[in-house]
Formats: sequence, structure tokens, C-alpha cells
Amino acid sequence: MLFQAILDNAPLGIWFLGLDGRLRFVNKTFCVAMGIPEERFLVAAHYVEVLPQSISASCIRSDEECMAQNGPHQSQEWLPFADGKDHLLEITRVKVLDRDGLPIGLIGLAADVTQLKLHAKQMERIAHFDALTDVPNRVLFADRLQQALAHCKRGGSILAVCYLDLDGFKLINDTMGHEAGDQVLIEVTRRIKATIRSDDTIARLGGDEFAVLLQGLRAAEECSTSLNRLLEAISHPIEIKGKLFEVSASIGVSLFPGDDLDADTLLRHADQAMYSAKQAGKNRYHLYDAASDRRARSHHEFLKRLAIALVTKEFELHYQPKVDMRTLRLVGAEALIRWNHPERGLLAPAEFLYAIEGTTLEVELGDWVISTALEQLEVWHRAGLPMELSINISARHLQTNDFSWKLKRKLLRHPHIPQGSLQIEVLETAALEDIPRVSETIEHCRKIGVGFALDDFGTGYSSLSYLGRLPVDTLKIDQSFIRGMLHDKGDRAIVQGVIALARAFGRRTVAEGVETEELFHALVAMGCEYGQGYGIARPMPAEELPAWLEKWNRAPFR
Repeated sequence: MLFQAILDNAPLGIWFLGLDGRLRFVNKTFCVAMGIPEERFLVAAHYVEVLPQSISASCIRSDEECMAQNGPHQSQEWLPFADGKDHLLEITRVKVLDRDGLPIGLIGLAADVTQLKLHAKQMERIAHFDALTDVPNRVLFADRLQQALAHCKRGGSILAVCYLDLDGFKLINDTMGHEAGDQVLIEVTRRIKATIRSDDTIARLGGDEFAVLLQGLRAAEECSTSLNRLLEAISHPIEIKGKLFEVSASIGVSLFPGDDLDADTLLRHADQAMYSAKQAGKNRYHLYDAASDRRARSHHEFLKRLAIALVTKEFELHYQPKVDMRTLRLVGAEALIRWNHPERGLLAPAEFLYAIEGTTLEVELGDWVISTALEQLEVWHRAGLPMELSINISARHLQTNDFSWKLKRKLLRHPHIPQGSLQIEVLETAALEDIPRVSETIEHCRKIGVGFALDDFGTGYSSLSYLGRLPVDTLKIDQSFIRGMLHDKGDRAIVQGVIALARAFGRRTVAEGVETEELFHALVAMGCEYGQGYGIARPMPAEELPAWLEKWNRAPFR
């Protein structure tokens, strides 16, 4: 009785099957699970008469295989249970021998592994599919790319590996929150899936980056058609919480066999090409080529070198004096960055600043310029040299959300600098990019005593119409007009017009590029207030300014 109770309550299905196919024993657990009384199993001429016909053949085959081999036999069968669901049973069959070693039947042990199977499937899906968009992830994409490459090599077709990065996604995430950002990613995924063919693959690689594998192409032109459809589909406005938002995509593409390399290299080349698409203006695609790759690597290495230079203090500021053109008095200076390169010597801004445009290093270097300039300005004021110092700030730096707050914090560290001693110069073309935002930042900075100048004035496409909306103190006349004004009537007219315009709007004027005494006196006659240029002084280290000033006071332009 005890042995019977143990068998009946075991969490496994247990039975003994005779050589004639009749069950001599079946435990209660198995009967209850199947919803079949024990008597039906035991009275049947063959147990398969009781089981669903769909599994009879596979069960008999497993029984025969068990009897024909030494050792346990394992199989898996889907059986309908009393709960109305099919359950996966892992069945172990063991041949039973009598004392003479002759077979008399077999013992069957069945374990329900349905949940384990489902869990394994879930784990496999988690490992290979993106949880948010339910498309393949980077792991599964890599596997499918390997398979596609093998197919291409056998069939001679073309495949395209496309690396997509969304333009404008960060703004939605920052302003509307991550929930809205997730909606955008789901909608973009839907649009990509609707655009590509069923044989193609879309994967989310992470964040707002996707990969698309276009297979079975007969010519590269087919790829261009697909890419243009993708760009168009993604760029349609997306409605979120009643508001319409626009995103686009920058796509990099590598082709096989054109880019005849392995899967990892194809994806990396597509990523590099995507970066080129971003740099070219976004909302476009760019095909990878080796020359582009070399340029991208060179640019990346140069950026790393610039970041090291900032840490190792290789940058320095030089200062170009600015004088009152009527009284000849020194009124200020413009701080100009230089790179004291260990091998190449002193480098001008044009030789390295282009590389940091649009990168985080642009803001980091700008912060360093502000801090260094303020330290020097305080030194001069403590030494009894009251003057104004101008610094150049990029549009991207000026438009950062915390620019005025960070500037205020820096000024508080230098209490000996009087208000009005610091002036920020911003390119006119940069100021015109986003006038409302730039104007708001300028107003915040003016409240803490910081002035503003429009640099290279006259080069913008709509200077006059927007001047009244920009709360700047000074207009710096672009040196291209100054240098040509003595022999070019057009340049002269522009200089005269800017001076008159500044006077009408209550702005000061500074002439850049004053290189000769003749230019100096001509500008004075026109009414220009301040000037700087090689004719007055070249940019110099801070320690050289006192000696220059002494010499200027003895023999300036007369």
C-alpha cells in the first residue's frame, strides 16, 4: 500500500507496459492529468486505443526503439490534458528484463516540461529580439547577416547593410519624455517594416539606431530606390499627445560584394557611412567608400588628440589690443585661442577649430576659454589696467541650456572684475540661426553685466532686418570689407552703411583688419569708433601687453 501511495502521488507520470502493448500499471498522477480513468488504460487491448490517434504512431515507434536498444530511451510528445491544453511531456522509457535477461516490458516516466519549454522560448526571444519594438536585436541581426552573406556568395546576388540613426529624436526625448520617445521608436519601426520586403530584416541596435538588411538585390540601383522610400516614410510627421513632431534618418550603407569583407566589417562601414550622412546635413543616405573611411578615422584621431591637448594644457590665449580710434587709448583686447603643439609649434584657430564643430569638445573648449580669459582679466584689473576683454563663443555653445547660468557662476569667482568688462562675440551668421533663443540668452547675460558683439557683421544674409531684434552692444565690421574699402567703392559703401546703421541703432562699431595707417585714418573720418588689426598690434601673450602698450603710447598712429 505504501509503495502504491508513493507512485500515485509522484509528480511524474509512471506506467509499466507489457510486451503485448497492454498497461499493467499506470499511476494516478498521469490518469488525472490526462482525464482518463485508470480502468480504461488497464482494460484496453493496447494502450494507444485510449490515447489520441494523432500521437499513437510516434508512441509505438518510441516503444520499439526502447526495446531495441540498451539503456534508457528519451523522447518528447505533445499530449492533450484534461485542462484543455496540449502539454509537452519528456518521456523516459527503460526496458525491463527478467532474471534470465529476457525483456518482459518497459517502464515509462513522463515529466511535464511545458513551462520549461515556454520559458526557454521566452529567454531565447529576449536574447534575440528588442523588447520595445519586437524586432531582431543586434545579436540576431548579426546571425541573419552571416546567413545572408553565405547565400549571396552561393547565388551571386547583392546585399546592402544599412545603418540608420534618427535625426531630431533627442529633442523629443528631452521635451516630451521617454514615453513619447518610445512611441516614436515603435512608429518608426512600423514604418520601416511596412517599407521593406518580407525577406529583408530590420533590427534595433539600441537607442535610436536601427539596421536594415536588404537582400537579393540584382543591382545597386535597387538599393537607392529602397533607401529613398525609407527616408520618405520616416520623415512623415508623427503625432504625440496631440502634437506633430518631425524626425528623419541619416543612413549609412555598405554593399556586398562591393565591400567584400566579413559581417562585422560591413556593419562597421555602414556605421561610418552614417556618420558621413549626418555631417552632410542629415535626412539622407551615404554609401561607404574607402576614402571616406580614411577621412573619418583621421578626423576621429584628430579629435582624440585635441581632447588630450585640453587635458595637458597645450592651449593658450593670445590677446589682440583694441583701441579708441579717436583718442588712441587702449580700451580692450580680443582673446584668441592658440594650440601650442609639441611637434608642430604654435597653431592658429583655423588649423584645428573646424574639427570640433558639432562635438561636445566644442563646448568644453569654449568653457576653458571663458575661465582662462576671466582669470587674465582679473589680473589686469588688479594691476590697474582697466580694460574690456572680448571672447569668441560658438553658436552651439551659446545655445546650450545652461550657458548663462554657467557664465554667472564663473563671474562670481572673480569679484574684482567690474560689470561691463567682459564682452562675448558671436558670429552674425550663427546669431541668425535661432534669433529668439539667442536673444533670450543675450538678455540673461546682459543682466549679469556681460556685453555682446556681432562678429563679421555684414556677411549675414539678412543683417539689417534682424539687427533690431538682437540686443547686442557692438557691431564688428568684417575685415574683408575693411581691407578693400580704399580701392573698392562697394566695400567702402558697406563700411559707411554699417557705421551709419550702428549709430542709428545705438550700437558701437569696431573695425577688424586695420593693417595700415591710411586705413586707420580713413575709418576715423567715417566715424568708426574702435579698431583692431595688425597695423595696431598682432595677437600676443598676456605678458607682452604692457611692453606693447608703453610703445603704443609713445608712438601710435598720428
